[in-house]
Amino acid sequence: MSGSVNKVILIGNLGDDVKMHHFDSNSCIGKFPVATSETFTKKETGEKVTQTEWHQVVTRNKLAELCEKYLSKGASVYIEGKLKTRKWDDNGTMKYVTEINATTVQFLGSPSGKSSDSINQEDNSEENTPF
Repeated sequence: MSGSVNKVILIGNLGDDVKMHHFDSNSCIGKFPVATSETFTKKETGEKVTQTEWHQVVTRNKLAELCEKYLSKGASVYIEGKLKTRKWDDNGTMKYVTEINATTVQFLGSPSGKSSDSINQEDNSEENTPF
């Protein structure tokens, strides 16, 4: 294969409000969990089962500020981005986390029924902002 693709598309609901982290360089990141659910019927029992996956989403700078302003816990969102795994040493133990670095966030509504809006990250140049 001559190339590869790292693209994620999620439609789910925010599990918490956007948490902002500001840096001295006037940059910022926003983090929030998104839940996606899948429902299926077990063949053996006929029982309906719902499985929920949690995804940690990271946004940067203007996109992060807009997400903080317009998104809240429970809101339904469409997210495009890419997977990124970070690792760090926590007192001799290596820890890992895989996150979705969002480039597009579309607000699909919330339990209160607010209207849809789309937010795009045009400038990915600050992609390596430290956490």
